[in-house]
Amino acid sequence: MATQQSRSAARLMMAPAVVLLLGWMLVPLIMTLYFSFKKYLPLRGGDLGWVGFENYVRFVTSSAFWPSVQTTLIIVGGVLAITICLGVLLAILLDQPMWGQGVVRILVIAPFFVMPTVSALVWKNMFMDPTNGLLAHLWRFFGAEPVQWLSQASLPSLVMIVSWQWLPFATLILLTAIQSLDSEQLEAAEMDGAPAIKRFYYIILPHLSRAITIVILIQTIFLLGIFAEIFVTTGGAFGTKTLSYLIFQRVLESQNIGLGSAGGVYAIILANILAIFLMRIVGKNLDA
Repeated sequence: MATQQSRSAARLMMAPAVVLLLGWMLVPLIMTLYFSFKKYLPLRGGDLGWVGFENYVRFVTSSAFWPSVQTTLIIVGGVLAITICLGVLLAILLDQPMWGQGVVRILVIAPFFVMPTVSALVWKNMFMDPTNGLLAHLWRFFGAEPVQWLSQASLPSLVMIVSWQWLPFATLILLTAIQSLDSEQLEAAEMDGAPAIKRFYYIILPHLSRAITIVILIQTIFLLGIFAEIFVTTGGAFGTKTLSYLIFQRVLESQNIGLGSAGGVYAIILANILAIFLMRIVGKNLDA
């Protein structure tokens, strides 16, 4: 057992990392709170003094606030639905013995290592371009008119792009969970005559519940801040303006630091509400 001296030494060695981490988190948060109560326009007069909760009222009552929150939740929900459903399917397929299994797994996971900006550019120019994109050529091959993806189906297009990036992550986590499943259970169920659908529903899916909740939690945290894909593809037009993109417009395009900081506080509140809700789900599954 650890002695009091060893515990004190451990705390002393961990203290610099803890202080650095707290500073890394708290300093930006404190600065955001500070500027959210001020009217600060860098290119139009600088610091114009305290305005109290005026920035918060202006941000939440703007016509773009609630649509941006709705767009954010739609993208997050759509990406989670696609990545979890396809992730479970891919994980089951990749767990089957096949020729070149290692190469196939690497190819499936590879998109996760592509930068979001590069991924969005590839989809925009190579696949979704209405003139020279692969999808446009496919549509013409079947005698149909090419779709203006980023204007006529902007939200589904963004969900497709982001899902392609995050599907490898979900697949990797779920594949690891499937490989930890006791094969004797599946073999016993198969010998008892249970069809594949029932084996999946009563054995595999309950075993994956913890992994699925972890995927939902981690992906939601990152997807709430989606920005690069929107900036590269639609620029926030055609109903694709998320909360993070709205904050970007207020800070950089409008040069209103105070208003953008108030939006950042709202984003933190939204993220924490979702995080608390998801942590309750995760906690229930981990305790089960």
